[in-house]
Amino acid sequence: MKNSRRSDRELAKTLKVSQPTVTRIRNKLEREGYLKEYTVIPDFAKLGFQIAAFTLVKLRENLTEEELKKAQQITLKDMAEKAPNEIVLFNRGMGGGYTGVLVSFHKSYSDFTALLRRMNEYSFVNTSDTLSFLVNLNDEIQYRNFTLSTLAKYISG
Repeated sequence: MKNSRRSDRELAKTLKVSQPTVTRIRNKLEREGYLKEYTVIPDFAKLGFQIAAFTLVKLRENLTEEELKKAQQITLKDMAEKAPNEIVLFNRGMGGGYTGVLVSFHKSYSDFTALLRRMNEYSFVNTSDTLSFLVNLNDEIQYRNFTLSTLAKYISG
């Protein structure tokens, strides 16, 4: 989590095991779904994004299995075709009377409002009742930037 670019050979040396052992364990963790992807966390502001949005929504309750599958297909299609880079998380949850959360990045406020308008296509979302918290990515005062190194320290004890 601290450096996804480390080679199996480097990890083996650090862990004092053989490189094939590290490769075998990494492959097993990938196969079993413990490791989903290897990625970098860019400086979103330098990439031109001005806003990180955390939007709470109320999802329709009691969706049939067919409606749930359709909702997932619509969401995946929307992310693939219309917004490949802006939506990074859209899941069910709970808190404050809301049952879903959407996390997204936007180059402007008008891009953010366009996403809110597109949410009207989601029949499983009550778009008349949403709550958004917007973060200015260009703000000079930042308390803690998005990183996984803090989580890695927590997990490793």
